[in-house]
Amino acid sequence: MTTPTAPAALYTGEERSKRIFAIVGASSGNLVEWFDFYVYAFCAIYFAPAFFPSDNPTVQLVNTAGVFAAGFLMRPIGGWIFGRVADRHGRKNSMLISILMMCFGSLLIACLPTYNSIGVWAPLLLLFARLLQGLSVGGEYGTTATYMSEVALKGQRGFFASFQYVTLIGGQLLAVSLVVILQQFLNEDELRAYGWRIPFVVGAMAALVSLYLRRSLKETTSKEMRENKDAGSISALFRDHKAAFITVLGYTAGGSLIFYTFTTYMQKYLVNTAGMPAKTASYIMTGALFFYMCMQPIFGMLADKIGRRNSMLWFGALGTLFTVPILLSLKSVSSPFLAFVLITLALAIVSFYTSISGLVKAEMFPPEVRALGVGLAYAVANAIFGGSAEYVALSLKAVGMENSFYWYVTVMMAIAFLFSLRLPKQAKYLHHDL
Repeated sequence: MTTPTAPAALYTGEERSKRIFAIVGASSGNLVEWFDFYVYAFCAIYFAPAFFPSDNPTVQLVNTAGVFAAGFLMRPIGGWIFGRVADRHGRKNSMLISILMMCFGSLLIACLPTYNSIGVWAPLLLLFARLLQGLSVGGEYGTTATYMSEVALKGQRGFFASFQYVTLIGGQLLAVSLVVILQQFLNEDELRAYGWRIPFVVGAMAALVSLYLRRSLKETTSKEMRENKDAGSISALFRDHKAAFITVLGYTAGGSLIFYTFTTYMQKYLVNTAGMPAKTASYIMTGALFFYMCMQPIFGMLADKIGRRNSMLWFGALGTLFTVPILLSLKSVSSPFLAFVLITLALAIVSFYTSISGLVKAEMFPPEVRALGVGLAYAVANAIFGGSAEYVALSLKAVGMENSFYWYVTVMMAIAFLFSLRLPKQAKYLHHDL
């Protein structure tokens, strides 16, 4: 999949600037989408008792993780709907609709009454809001990955496409950073009473800013492509590109699982398993996520040099070998610095995948079904394996089988390696597009 460096004459200065601006515009909206989505995970420790009364903190977290997972179950529907919209009506329109939906979901959560006020309606409305957000982000990933891969500069596609995860991780980082800031000004009781609502309000407001920015994006599809009879067709996708879909599904399953294990679940793991204070866990994750975000362009450039297929193979191999040792070490770690080093090491391994994941997927499909193929394959694997990561881990811990989760992640990484072997050495699509 190695792409030769593009000659300087390939783009005029104006064209180069326009493409870079498009990357910035699309990725800024991506940042807001993922901030809104991840705020839930980082605030769950504080709002869980408000919606799921229980004497057992682990049971409360299992319930909130279940709602988190339910949001993921909407992702395949979102991947299908928004993928079809993107292929038939343009990438830009799809991205505008998804950001509006995310805004509404965040605002709804921010205003929700608690269980003590309206009883069982509280968790049901929380679930509804998360389903809306899951639908939105299910369409966001595929459309943004497709758009950014199409406007990225030839010869540097790994580098520029990596900014999808720079902003995706940036959304996580901003979410956990805001929680850290709130922890400095509000005590535990205040955070549980009302402080957890503040990040959701911030997310809804930021989504409106993103909507304004995305309105200026240039469409990458042509009228002829959008009017193609196969554009956005799920039957055409499975008829002509079934093998590509299965391949993407295969390595995305492991990629999603290990990504959520070492990002959103890791804060709870440090608190609930390693026994660290919530503030300490937040500090560790803030630092680790920052380094992880900075790694993405570096690993994207590396992929431009060694090839996307080789990067994916390194990801699968290293993930298989080091997942269990890292998680076992974190289980008994007492030093915050050592915990930070171990998590950063794990995230470096994950970066072989995340820095180029959207691009590798986009290269597997032609433009008329690209957004649908990328979005649906990602959403299905992400819903089953990524969205359930916290729920499976916490459930196994609750029955005294926590170590089984480590081996589950390891097996999925081995499967990701095997599916990465199916990747072609030279991209069939996108390599010569645009």
